[in-house]
Amino acid sequence: MKYGELTHQIIGCAMKVHSELGNGFQEVLYQRAMAYEMDLNKVEYAREVEMDVFYRDIIIGSRRVDFLVSNAIAVELKAVIELLDVHLSQAMNYLEAYNLELGLLINFGATSLEFKRIYNNKFKGEGYKGNPRHPKNQGNP
Repeated sequence: MKYGELTHQIIGCAMKVHSELGNGFQEVLYQRAMAYEMDLNKVEYAREVEMDVFYRDIIIGSRRVDFLVSNAIAVELKAVIELLDVHLSQAMNYLEAYNLELGLLINFGATSLEFKRIYNNKFKGEGYKGNPRHPKNQGNP
């Protein structure tokens, strides 16, 4: 599996965090603990990577993915009792907007850690190179 070792490493970090903190905290505390754990495990990441959201050719706002790991995997954290379809949709939106092949949705809110691998069926190859929806990235050759 492509990125198998890297996703295994990320999930391992999440398991460590969940075993130490358990469930019941706010998402931001899990984000901080994940950053610390990924630092310890030498996982390359950027935290809260912001992307513009476009409607046609105008920016209508922006969103932040919790972690972008090795410029290849979007990691979205939740601290909810149950993952819902809206959480999966949000994670998929990040994959499509960043043109990433794979994402992880990790939920610390349940009694047992939950995680889902999410695959982008619209992946165009080459991976993340800034926001591909931005008009400047849509230019003519």
